[in-house]
Amino acid sequence: MDSLAQFWSTVAAWLGVAAGQAGSVAQAGASRLDMAQLLALAGVLGWASGIRLYAVVFLVGMSGWLGWFPLPAGLQVLQHPAMLAASGFMLFVEFFADKIPGLDSVWDLLHSVIRIPAGAALAAGVFGADSGTMAAVAGLLGGSLAATAFATKATARAAANTSPEPFSNLGLSLLEDGLVVAAVWLATHHPVAFGICLLLVLVLSVLLLVVLFKFLRLLARKLTSLLSNTASQGT
Repeated sequence: MDSLAQFWSTVAAWLGVAAGQAGSVAQAGASRLDMAQLLALAGVLGWASGIRLYAVVFLVGMSGWLGWFPLPAGLQVLQHPAMLAASGFMLFVEFFADKIPGLDSVWDLLHSVIRIPAGAALAAGVFGADSGTMAAVAGLLGGSLAATAFATKATARAAANTSPEPFSNLGLSLLEDGLVVAAVWLATHHPVAFGICLLLVLVLSVLLLVVLFKFLRLLARKLTSLLSNTASQGT
């Protein structure tokens, strides 16, 4: 028992030292982030929250904890070990829940009231400790990006779930996983390129929403007509 307690004490001490060192690196480097990097970080936090909230929180927090990317003061909480453990656990749950047809739409519905305000709050946190005005602007844009991404994701999933085979759903889910990871990497390493890609993605999202909305509306009409005919024949 004594050896076990000593082991866990050593692990806890190591984690504390590592977290402290990573925090020092992040605090020293956060002041060197230019406006392009800050805007890209706010953009990816907002946009990716609409698709994979827990993934973006975990990835950005882990990047800060490991000292790979300096987080602004308003986002330091993301690299806390407790936050990493919580976001990592929810990331694990969401990874599998999002790949089951039907359950993915239920999961999206449950998170419709979480992802958009979370995206706004995370984006605002990029500037929250330094500029109230910029934090408000970033929060507004972050919430808008999260809403756009969420609407595109939820509509695409609803359309995919009309197919009886599960592979389209699985493929879309894996694509979303890859997009979030790529977006976080691009935003933290090449902010200007991320900004260009984000604009292109937003244009494609709007076009996709229009097409998918028309498809789902047509499908709803056919389903309504089929149910009406069935009911009339039954009577």
